[in-house]
Amino acid sequence: MGLSNQSVPKGHQTPLKSEEAIRSAVKNLVEEVHVVDVHTHLFPPNHGKLMLWGIDELLTYHYLVAEYFITAPATITPEKFFALEKQAQADLVWDSLFIQRSPISEACRGVITTLTELGLGELVERRDLNEVRKWFAKQTPEGYVDKVFELAKIKYVLTTNIPFEKKETVHWYPKAKEFDTHRFQTGLRVDQLLTGNWESIKEALDEMGIEHTIEGVKKLLEKWITIMKPKYFMAAVPPTLEFPSDEEMSTYAPSTINSATLLRRVLLPLAEQHHLPIALKFDSVRPINPALREGGDGVVTTKVSTLQKLCLNYPKVKFLATFLARVNQHELCVLANKFGNLHIYGCWWYCNNPSIVEEITRIRVELLGTAFTSQHSDARVLDQLIYKWKHSKAVIGGVLQDMYVKLFHAGWSLTREEIQRDVERLFGGAYEEFMEK
Repeated sequence: MGLSNQSVPKGHQTPLKSEEAIRSAVKNLVEEVHVVDVHTHLFPPNHGKLMLWGIDELLTYHYLVAEYFITAPATITPEKFFALEKQAQADLVWDSLFIQRSPISEACRGVITTLTELGLGELVERRDLNEVRKWFAKQTPEGYVDKVFELAKIKYVLTTNIPFEKKETVHWYPKAKEFDTHRFQTGLRVDQLLTGNWESIKEALDEMGIEHTIEGVKKLLEKWITIMKPKYFMAAVPPTLEFPSDEEMSTYAPSTINSATLLRRVLLPLAEQHHLPIALKFDSVRPINPALREGGDGVVTTKVSTLQKLCLNYPKVKFLATFLARVNQHELCVLANKFGNLHIYGCWWYCNNPSIVEEITRIRVELLGTAFTSQHSDARVLDQLIYKWKHSKAVIGGVLQDMYVKLFHAGWSLTREEIQRDVERLFGGAYEEFMEK
């Protein structure tokens, strides 16, 4: 990432000699840093309708839909809501969450921040949703990507690409060469392996004419590694997943195909063979209210020991991890302090709220210094990059101000260049260093 302080002689650095100077420097450096967003669900323009953007996508994002149904009239059931056109859904959400009540939740405030940063503050002031729609109608996907990346100060994002979803795979034939790998780097999503979803896997095998065996699954993923050139494997870890012992694995018949065999005999060997890290997301449960579709997923506390066993038993495989349950954050930090093949990233999903981001960031800095990635957006709608990074930077920057002031009062001299180096690490540099290990 070209960490700035590595090539700056000490005599040419800018000393910070007061608490006020330190706070000002940290605030400005965090605001201006260009970030690596290590996990998103975004797609580039050549993926057509899979690229979600614009006001109606913002308003119908599952955070807001779930919030809408807390107070929705009993006559509007989820079935009736999802049967409506996207714009009609957005109208209901706008009226309920932005007109009938103040949009003070994090998800609602994010929409306001995004529109304001786009220069639409006057339309927001007037509550003029129709004029907002007209503004978005004038944008092009390609031009809008440029605009959002510039406003959010994004270096590049990591995308989520599922080889078991035909609606996604069709966009790689013959368009793989058109993929904007400069700004949209790929992650190969393999949830089906950890859930043992053999029906979904078989369909993908049939699509490529590959036999229904463990070796066949390996062949399938190797083909997609060649096509997508992913930076890592990624999966949400089901709450029921237990790390199988060698004894348990040895008792399985060769024909047995389940999550344990797919993990031990496919995913982990491929990760080691191809030097691909595995990015894991823990503590989600899907769904707790199926009627809300994507908005019906919830939080569950899983065992951090599953990750510990992976790190311990596979020292040559690198793991990136994020946890959804607040209660697991401290144990996760202690684990990352013990294993060099583990890297913590971001405040995922329901943890992406300012109060929780602040608490988690303080714990991580106190235990890990700068050896973690402070945030990722988890964005599904392109526009979300704007507010998620603006909001996160404000919170993380505040924590860092306090930490550097404490260090200053402890007797350590600080320079602007040294702080810039650290900030760049926390917003992408530490991830890049870990990936290059």
